[in-house]
Amino acid sequence: MALKSTIFKASLQIADIDNSYYADHALTLARHPSETDERMMVRLVALALNAHKLHSVCNGDGTLAFGAGLSNPDDPDVSLVDFTGRHRLWIEVGQPEDKPLMKACSKADEVMLYCFSSASEVWWRGIQTKLTRPKNLQVWRVPTEASQALAALAQRSMQLQATVQENTLTLSDGQRSVDIEPIKWL
Repeated sequence: MALKSTIFKASLQIADIDNSYYADHALTLARHPSETDERMMVRLVALALNAHKLHSVCNGDGTLAFGAGLSNPDDPDVSLVDFTGRHRLWIEVGQPEDKPLMKACSKADEVMLYCFSSASEVWWRGIQTKLTRPKNLQVWRVPTEASQALAALAQRSMQLQATVQENTLTLSDGQRSVDIEPIKWL
């Protein structure tokens, strides 16, 4: 019998000072049985870091949402789709192979990858040269200490505040906070 995803609800208040974006998002995250809290929270951080594109790219007329992720490898972890159905932003989390990333680059205007964990450095050295061709791909590294600290914020029902200032995201649940300063690799 297949295990079902665990549902998490998040009320996320975003104050992106760098991009003058301020909004509340009511989110539902389905955590696949093989997904860790750390990975799920990095997906949430990726959404928070790029939420401003809902207005700057789609003029507020689009859908920013979590995809099926691990349940469907052809679906992004997070996507921004405009009213015509065009993928304006495709976000992946983790350490994927180069072929799915190249496929995503052909489907979306912009593709962003957020890698995390201590194995990211080794993965990057092995794949770096394969990812230089697409001009619409960005690769970001979430520091290991920050991604591991994010897991402690994971609750089935979350009230979170995300503040983006000077390229640093501070994610807080009112009692604890984690500062995330992604490092751009590509």
